[in-house]
Amino acid sequence: MKMFHGKVDMPCPREPSTRHFLAWVPLEITETRETSRAAATFASSSSTFAPFHTSAVVSASAKSARKRQAQLRKAAAAARPHVVLGTVAGDDDAKWANCDLARALVRPEELEQRQQQQQEEEEEDAPAQGVSSPSPSPSETGPGSLPLAFGIRERERRMLFEHLPLLSADMSTRREMNAMGRGSGTAGGNVEEMAAHHEAETAAGVAQASVLAKLVDLRNANAAGIAFENRRRVVEAFSEPGKPDDTGRTEVQAALLTLQIRNLWKHLSQFKRDVANRRSLRRLVHQRAKLLKYLKRADRDRYERVLERLGLEPGAIESELVV
Repeated sequence: MKMFHGKVDMPCPREPSTRHFLAWVPLEITETRETSRAAATFASSSSTFAPFHTSAVVSASAKSARKRQAQLRKAAAAARPHVVLGTVAGDDDAKWANCDLARALVRPEELEQRQQQQQEEEEEDAPAQGVSSPSPSPSETGPGSLPLAFGIRERERRMLFEHLPLLSADMSTRREMNAMGRGSGTAGGNVEEMAAHHEAETAAGVAQASVLAKLVDLRNANAAGIAFENRRRVVEAFSEPGKPDDTGRTEVQAALLTLQIRNLWKHLSQFKRDVANRRSLRRLVHQRAKLLKYLKRADRDRYERVLERLGLEPGAIESELVV
């Protein structure tokens, strides 16, 4: 050992590693150091964030944020038009009732009005003629009247109930005159007999026309007959003025698809487990959207006009369709 000025030169022992340190340090000292280190870490972290938030406050703020998001999603869903019906919730009945497609269809009120009108006409004409009147003439009914079933239009109506009874009576009278011989000397008596015969045949033709009108009346038609009449009306309403039966027109096809979609939706509202028709409804909705998107690219004015006539919102066609 060497002596220096106030300083002892002693060999420094090797610093132990962590493993050796933990081996010879007492357990009490180790726990005390870990506790103090955790306390220092907690103090530093708590002093960094001001003010101090508890878990209850954080949970309340997260709950209010979720509630606000749910309200926003609900408001957006209420403003979004229905994918199938194409109208906004709350405005469905008014928009559908005022569109051209709904006006063209056969309505139950129209059937009841037609029945009351026919009863009044029968009460007025029965004492005078003694027979029930046939279907009303086109001049009396007008363009908005209820047509007959089986696609009978104004031309066929006029031919069946106005011209056919008179033609039948004339043909029967001519056959009778040919049988009796017009060249005989008793011409006056033959004329009177032929006039009476013609009146009888005319009354018989009117009675037959009345029976036929009851048979082909739309009130006696089944669901298939009413559906046929609705399709005929839709094609006639959405065709061009110069082409009354243009079934290849985009507006006509979109109107027919909308009619079929609404009928399927009404059916599925009653029978919710009809999976096959639900798949058909999804296919029809996408097909209608495809047609209307094509019309939008081809002619924007026709697209906007047909949406208004069908009672559809643009969002039900242009947005994502999830049926």
